[in-house]
Amino acid sequence: MKLPVIHGYIDRRILVNFTVDPEAIQSLLPAPFRPKIYKDKAIAGICLIRLKHIKPKGWPDFTGISSENGAHRIAVEWEENGVTKEGVYIPRRDTSSRLNALAGGRIFPGKHHLARFDVKEADGHYHIGFTSADHTFLSVDARSTSQFPATSVFGTLESASAFFAGGAVGYSPNRRESLDGLKLQTYEWQVSPLELLQVSSSFFEDTTVFKKGSVAFDNALLMTRIEHEWHTLTGCPQP
Repeated sequence: MKLPVIHGYIDRRILVNFTVDPEAIQSLLPAPFRPKIYKDKAIAGICLIRLKHIKPKGWPDFTGISSENGAHRIAVEWEENGVTKEGVYIPRRDTSSRLNALAGGRIFPGKHHLARFDVKEADGHYHIGFTSADHTFLSVDARSTSQFPATSVFGTLESASAFFAGGAVGYSPNRRESLDGLKLQTYEWQVSPLELLQVSSSFFEDTTVFKKGSVAFDNALLMTRIEHEWHTLTGCPQP
């Protein structure tokens, strides 16, 4: 069943981005995906997004729902009809919404894990954490800044922005042992830098997947008050 176009607002979106050794990432990717390489590194990260007024396009805002959501993302490429495509593979989604957790992977694309979120925002400071029923956890503290980190593999905010804008297409596991696809269409694309104060992630700290030294923080980005649409993709890339 193809869903209608979903419309809403990204009230706040934080991207915490890491460079990763490509061989560590490849083990997490189903065929036909491969890591998208930037200066010899794979790029992965965490998306922490608060959505508001999410409903079918054309419906009034008051009918929509709001939720806090977390996604672990890996920038990927694949071949499709002889053309190289790019997007993100999302091995894990967590949400504060019971509706999202119930419908995700069944009606709405992508399996969602119900999690308890702890969010505090004031004066340009952001604390976002969550813990799910299976003990997956995440905690991020950051604050607004005008300075993009000089140590970033991307070099400039503009280069980082362009890279992540290319990840509009995302695929994630559903409950049928296959993949669901979504395309994010923003009415504008504008990011600003964040200074990361601390991050703790059970996903990226799993040493059975990521050997010590294979993951390094690179940068954090912020988006706010972005009108957008979600478009369901039919089918999924084939090996």
